[in-house]
Amino acid sequence: MTERPLLLITGGSRGIGAAIARMAAARGYYLAINYRDDAASAEEVAKACRSAGARAVTLKGDMAREADIDHVFEGVKAAGTLTHFVNNAGITGRISRLDEATPETIRACIDLNVTGALLAARAAVRLMSPRYGGAGKAMVNVSSMAASLGSPGEYVWYAASKAAIEALTVGLSKELAPDGIRVNAVAPGLIATEIHARESGSPDRLTRLAPSMPLGRAGKAEEVAEAALFLLSDAASYITGTSVRVSGGR
Repeated sequence: MTERPLLLITGGSRGIGAAIARMAAARGYYLAINYRDDAASAEEVAKACRSAGARAVTLKGDMAREADIDHVFEGVKAAGTLTHFVNNAGITGRISRLDEATPETIRACIDLNVTGALLAARAAVRLMSPRYGGAGKAMVNVSSMAASLGSPGEYVWYAASKAAIEALTVGLSKELAPDGIRVNAVAPGLIATEIHARESGSPDRLTRLAPSMPLGRAGKAEEVAEAALFLLSDAASYITGTSVRVSGGR
């Protein structure tokens, strides 16, 4: 019997990452779900995946820390042969103008969203590429519409970090094309997840901004998951180096 594809999702215990995990389980993937500190939420997602007939493991690790990244990918190796990767872990920091942001806020965002994402992508390549004995197929980086909109007055540093993800996607897609690995991104717009209250400190952000969306509402995490799963699938076999906007027309 052919082994199911194994998908690692960083930051998979909540929001978009959790939605991707649940949807992937229903579509035939095995799951490795990374989380930083909320073991209960990660296990809840894993249980939902198992209920859909998938094998699912949870892997604790802060994706801003190199040692934790190494630990997570050792756990992935123990779980099976990594074929698909969603580079999702990220934070925004609290909303403010750039001149009012603390160096600690900026540094934490860059350490996770940029350096951590690069190191995680490097580790994934070392498991997925045929150069290392892998059989990888596809990688999806989670960017943001902030990369093109700039997020003025909210979190310019976060926008800059996601612009780096867009560049990573283009460069790595060309680097890995000869290895048979496709690399794409999804760029969510205003999505209804808890990140607005938990990270940005603006629990009313959805209410304030949703009416300004061309489609008149915030998006759902599942709508981003649909785009990510398409890019991971063989249906997207001739798509690489692309960022798909899931933004309600924003």
